[in-house]
Amino acid sequence: MNGKERILKTLNHQEPDRIPYDLSGTTVTAITKNAYQKAMAYRGLSTEFNPEMVDPIQQIITPVEENLVQLGSDTRRIGATRILQYEKNKITEGNTITVYDFYGCKWTYQPGRDLYFNLVSSPLEGCDDISHHIDKLPRTDWTTYTLDLEDCLNRQIQMAGDFCVIADRNTAGFTENSLRIRGYGNWFLDTLMDPEGVEALLEIILEDKINYWDAVIGWAFKTGNEHRIQVISECDDLGAQDSTILEPDMLRATVIPRMKRLFTHIKRRLPHVKIFLHCCGSIRPIIPDLIDAGVDILNPVQFTAKNMELKGLKKDFGKDITFWGGGVDTQSTLNKGAPQQVSDEVKRIMDLMAPGGGFVFAPVHNVQEDVPPENFWAMWDTLNEYNKY
Repeated sequence: MNGKERILKTLNHQEPDRIPYDLSGTTVTAITKNAYQKAMAYRGLSTEFNPEMVDPIQQIITPVEENLVQLGSDTRRIGATRILQYEKNKITEGNTITVYDFYGCKWTYQPGRDLYFNLVSSPLEGCDDISHHIDKLPRTDWTTYTLDLEDCLNRQIQMAGDFCVIADRNTAGFTENSLRIRGYGNWFLDTLMDPEGVEALLEIILEDKINYWDAVIGWAFKTGNEHRIQVISECDDLGAQDSTILEPDMLRATVIPRMKRLFTHIKRRLPHVKIFLHCCGSIRPIIPDLIDAGVDILNPVQFTAKNMELKGLKKDFGKDITFWGGGVDTQSTLNKGAPQQVSDEVKRIMDLMAPGGGFVFAPVHNVQEDVPPENFWAMWDTLNEYNKY
């Protein structure tokens, strides 16, 4: 089976020839530049990566095609880079690199000191509220943005081959973007003191997301690639370690209905696609709501969060959604465990989650800077030794 066939079969809750594997199909199932180069050098593989860094803020790269083939990744990503035309738009002053994201949030990075870009200012953080100052939010010039996006997509689709093509989002989710635009403390206060402003900001983000997906889908139809896209990837971190970030009823009243409007719009235009949602943390109470909103695939399956035990998730929701991730914990095991601990956890989770399909192997979130190369390969070797059903 090829990668596309393998993933589609498991998305239909059937067992393909082996457990599917995703590396770099999205910017939340990826690997950072330094972790990648250390891991590849450890096995004598090329340390080269696609020069168009997909997410400079997270330092996320796309491996060269020969390595993706060597590693057996069943996926290929298409979609905007986090900062379109990063090399052109970055500002370098001394040893500090500054970029502004889609919503005008300012991020800085000092090579050799920082691991990632740091958020240093938000466009609405100095305002008294959202309601009276929402017009100050920078808006994207969609004509220019779409031209840059189409250039990016044209390059990416050439490498898609017979793999599962994932069209990935361009920005963070509804709450994540809101938090960054307004400032974290301000936004949580706004949910109590300025709910109308919160709703207005969510509506702007929804409008922008619809514009983005219309641009991607429009390009796909224009170039004859609409049926090559199998998965649409979106995100929003609605959970913390012990609970959802807001009361479930508030999420049901504000964020999740807008997700449903977005996913309904996408599926109306591309009825065959599956919706992938990255949503970290303790989100079990709202999983039924996410399914109702149109989510087909849940990532990253953060099983160390409260009430996110894998056995229960598989039992209760395994017929309704595909679990994409959760293959090994990235907060402790993959980065801090011994290689044997990594191997043992990978095997245990595959034994639990793979039967009957509905499971794509990936770690819980990206392979980060602190993952030793020995542990990356312990994960990969175990996956390949035990990936038969």
